[in-house]
Amino acid sequence: MGQEERVYCLAWSQISGIGPVLLRRLQEHFGTLKAAWKAKTPELAQVEGFGFQTLGKVVQQRSQLHPEEFYALHQQENPYFWTPADAEYPRLLLETPSPPAVLYYRGEVELQENFGQKPMVGIVGTRKPSEYGIRWTRKISMALAKNGFTVVSGLAEGIDTESHAATMKAGGRTLAVLGTGVDVVYPRKNMELYKQILTQGLVLSEYPAKTPPDRTHFPRRNRIIAGLSRAVLVMEAPIKSGALITANYANDFGRDVYALPGRLDDYPSQGCLRLLSQGAGLILQELDELLKMLGAIPQLDDVEVSPSQQGLSLPSLSPELQRVMDAIATESLPFDFIVQQTGMPAGSVSSALLQLELMGLVSQLPGMRYQRCLYQ
Repeated sequence: MGQEERVYCLAWSQISGIGPVLLRRLQEHFGTLKAAWKAKTPELAQVEGFGFQTLGKVVQQRSQLHPEEFYALHQQENPYFWTPADAEYPRLLLETPSPPAVLYYRGEVELQENFGQKPMVGIVGTRKPSEYGIRWTRKISMALAKNGFTVVSGLAEGIDTESHAATMKAGGRTLAVLGTGVDVVYPRKNMELYKQILTQGLVLSEYPAKTPPDRTHFPRRNRIIAGLSRAVLVMEAPIKSGALITANYANDFGRDVYALPGRLDDYPSQGCLRLLSQGAGLILQELDELLKMLGAIPQLDDVEVSPSQQGLSLPSLSPELQRVMDAIATESLPFDFIVQQTGMPAGSVSSALLQLELMGLVSQLPGMRYQRCLYQ
């Protein structure tokens, strides 16, 4: 999959009724989304979930949309996004049953997070926390940040706001998953927090630029918080809290769920108490134990290295070449990402890549992508 599949992934996402599940079925049935786009109606009807109404929408809307032209126009307002066709698409999220067909982002990308090599933990809870909930959210967020975890939340009032702010105060990274476009801040009072996240983390959304708040968007975005995270911590949540939706998604995705205990007659703790009765992990005062449990969650498998590669030392490189080499993984990365990771001018990166390629250390792939060579 490459640029062409990315174009058609975006095109399919514009068809009413085509969500992540049907998109995945199309790809599995036809091999590529381009082939699915060009398929005749009887062929589409063979795909599970394509009923009469859905087929009608596809036939009508597909004829009015030219994928390449739409892609070029869409990029003008939405320059940064991933599709499942991209190697940079967050791997944990991609493994869920309904990954967004288009995931828009804004801020500072850290590919270790996308490739599952840096653990992310979701923190969610009520918009009206007690002093107790605020205190423990701050304490746990700062502890996670200082121990190398990335904290994921939703930029909402209350627990979300406290978790983002405390994480960054401790010098850590945080991801905010929005129910609006990545350029729309909701609630507006979090504008300064949003701006800080752009410099110290990432803002994500499945909705394109300028999408306003909509009450149906926020429950759906909770699946993204759960999908990105290796574990979800529920700090305070009433019975009907959206945080419990996130916890349910986390359970469905096989993630660990932890809850902060509270008193039996505390309204903000009723959802947490229910989670604990259903088997959620207990957040105890001894945070070392929680950190140990979170750290024990297995990492995604790294690229396998053969015995002959272990202990292999690279030739001595100039500082500039070494800087570019350090930015390249064994999985292919686009040129723009390498420029972003090194902070060097594009011309200097291009020259360095050519030298590294001539030295046999880096190989260029189609689409201006580069990866380290595997040695024998």
